[in-house]
Amino acid sequence: MRQMTPTEVQNGLGSNEFEVVDVREVSEVAQGKIPGAIHIPLGLLEFRMNELDKNKTYVMVCRSGGRSSRATQFLEYYGYNVINMQGGMMTWQGSTE
Repeated sequence: MRQMTPTEVQNGLGSNEFEVVDVREVSEVAQGKIPGAIHIPLGLLEFRMNELDKNKTYVMVCRSGGRSSRATQFLEYYGYNVINMQGGMMTWQGSTE
């Protein structure tokens, strides 16, 4: 599984290299998410993965890295180009929306 640090993700925002997918629950995202992130709770990923484009790269994010790791493995299995953000939002130092 490929991984990126929060700093690498922050430096790549707006570059069109990847899109961020936040797999946290609604109540967690309400406290702030990475600007521009797509919100798909982990429990709904199986049903909403068709909203993602297999020709794009996605960085998966959660609170601490566990759920996003599971999401990354799940989507990799189905042929998506995904990267896990290490440490999750607990280690995110950038802005939130």
